[in-house]
Amino acid sequence: MANESRPCPCGIGDRFDYEGCGQEVQVEHIEAYVCKPPASTDKAVIVIHDIFGWQLPNTRYMADMLAANGYIEVDVVLKYLSEHCGAKKIGVIGFCWGGAAVQHLMLKNPHLKTGVSLYGVIKFFDDRSSLLHPTFFIFAEMDEYIPLEQVTLLEQKLKQNCKVDYEVKIYPGQTHGFVHRKREDINPQDKPYIEEGRKDMINWLNKYL
Repeated sequence: MANESRPCPCGIGDRFDYEGCGQEVQVEHIEAYVCKPPASTDKAVIVIHDIFGWQLPNTRYMADMLAANGYIEVDVVLKYLSEHCGAKKIGVIGFCWGGAAVQHLMLKNPHLKTGVSLYGVIKFFDDRSSLLHPTFFIFAEMDEYIPLEQVTLLEQKLKQNCKVDYEVKIYPGQTHGFVHRKREDINPQDKPYIEEGRKDMINWLNKYL
């Protein structure tokens, strides 16, 4: 189990000073943020945010970063992506409990192509490890909320049961939320790992979408 005695880890980190390049849309009952790349594409990435929602500047920054790398981004539903964005190849990324949601989707949803789970709370993963799609797991070495023994156990289960490509990577010296909740200018010592995590995420999406 995760460390139940500590509060939600999503409050760790810095708030970005960023407004965003995309637009807010209403999809049936869902409010969302959509950012499209300058060139036409049939690839899209769903971003599942942490507890602070899609309004958090950090989440919009990550969404716009994906769009700059050629992906339509929207944290809504597959139907919207297909019908309104022309997406045919769809992946998903998620942070914290959003990372746990990615784990669930990789086990259950046949329509997605790949996923990246960033410090997803492993307690929600239980004993299920038969992934349907290639999945990249990003963890932080110094994460007080996801002990390394849990990550080791996850790797063991995946090695035993998983039939698709996967990777589990631990970033040295980093804490929960480092990819999307740390500002490089405030944390220059962490900048190489922040940039590495973002690059690894995009490289994984490029490989499988």
